[in-house]
Amino acid sequence: MLPSQEKIVALPQLLAKVEEWRGQGQKIVFTNGCFDIVHVGHVDYLERARLLGDKLVVGLNTDQSVSRLKGPTRPLQDEMSRIRVMASFWFVDAVVLFDQETPLELITALGPDVLVKGDDYALENIVGHEVVLARGGAAKTIPLVKGYSTSQVVAKILGEKP
Repeated sequence: MLPSQEKIVALPQLLAKVEEWRGQGQKIVFTNGCFDIVHVGHVDYLERARLLGDKLVVGLNTDQSVSRLKGPTRPLQDEMSRIRVMASFWFVDAVVLFDQETPLELITALGPDVLVKGDDYALENIVGHEVVLARGGAAKTIPLVKGYSTSQVVAKILGEKP
């Protein structure tokens, strides 16, 4: 098994890893997304998220949840492709799939020290922020790289204006 594949975990494995990391005094950062076509905006965002703690856990939407959120033509890449790409980044320590409409159940089970989303979210609109704050953690936003989104990439490929 390749090292990046070892970062792809199911929830029970993830919870065991997080318990181990916490036992070592490490700060856990969590974020989530579809990450359908990875671009520089994603890379910048994820790397900055990792700098907020010692371990970065990424919750990745399943194919079915991406379709529910983005429509029947998405995702463009299947979940196994997307999860493998996420796991290949040095700044991502674990990746777990979730199929719910939001990552609230995952955040509640995980109890991250820091919950992160892009600055296109207001802090009070970040799903799970109440759970993290109640545990003494923090919810933060990270500035997004302007002009980069999967929707814009798709529009450019199709020769459409985004």
